[in-house]
Amino acid sequence: MTQQDDIHVDPYQIRKHFEPLRVADVCDGLDGLGYFNVGNVSQDIRPLFLGIKFWGVAVTLRCVPANKPMWPLETTEDVVKAHGHWFDKHGNKARSLNDHVQEGSVVVCDMGSAGEVGFWGSENALGVVNKGGVGIVTNGYARDTGELALQKTPICVRSRGRTIIPGRIEAVETQTPVGIGGAQVRPGDIVGCDDDGLVVVPIEVAAQVAAHGKEVLLADMRARQRRYDDLGMPHDETVDVQAMEAYFAKLG
Repeated sequence: MTQQDDIHVDPYQIRKHFEPLRVADVCDGLDGLGYFNVGNVSQDIRPLFLGIKFWGVAVTLRCVPANKPMWPLETTEDVVKAHGHWFDKHGNKARSLNDHVQEGSVVVCDMGSAGEVGFWGSENALGVVNKGGVGIVTNGYARDTGELALQKTPICVRSRGRTIIPGRIEAVETQTPVGIGGAQVRPGDIVGCDDDGLVVVPIEVAAQVAAHGKEVLLADMRARQRRYDDLGMPHDETVDVQAMEAYFAKLG
C-alpha cells in the first residue's frame, strides 16, 4: 500500500491494527519510514496513572485563555451552576465535540497555553467514554484526578489542576489541526499511549506503520518467549504469540 492509498483508508478500521501494539513498536515503525521523532509527544504529557493504554482516531478541540473575567456569584445555587451561567453568556463551542466522538475516538485538546484550569474532570470525561471514546489527551490540566483514577478513565494530561473553566479558558474550534507536546495532531490521525508515553501517527502512513509495528511486536514476543522458557517463567499474554497471530489473521 502506498502513502497515497493510505490517505483513503478508514481510520476507524486502521486503529484495530494498532490496538495490540506497544508505543515502542509504533515508534519503530515510524522510524522505519524515516519519520524520526515525528509524532513523539513530549514526556511532559503523560497518562494520569500507570496501566492506561489506548489507540484511537483523533477528534480535536482548540482552546485559548479567556479574556473575560467571571463575575461574582450571589448564591450557592449560582456557584453550583457556574458553568451554565458562563456558557449561557459566552457560548460553549466544546459542545460540538459530541457530534464527532464515536466508538474508537481519542479526544485531543490543545489548551492554548492557558494557566491552571481543570478543563477535564471526572464527570465530563465520562461523557467522552459514554460516546465510545477510548481516550482523552490534553496539554493542560485535569481535576478530580482521584475519581478519574478510580473510574479508570483513560486520560493523559500535562498536570493535575483544581480550578474550573469560567473566566479562565474558552473553546474556540473543533476538528482542526492542533499542537500537543511538540506533535501535530489532525482530525483522523491515529493517537496512542501506554506507560512509555504518547505518539501520533499521521493517517497517510498509518497502514504502513501498523504493518511494521506488528512484525516488531511479534519478533519481540517470540524472543521474550524463549527468554521466559530459559528462565522457567510461566507464559503470560505478553508472550502468547499464537493469540497475537490469530488476532491479526482475523483482521486480514
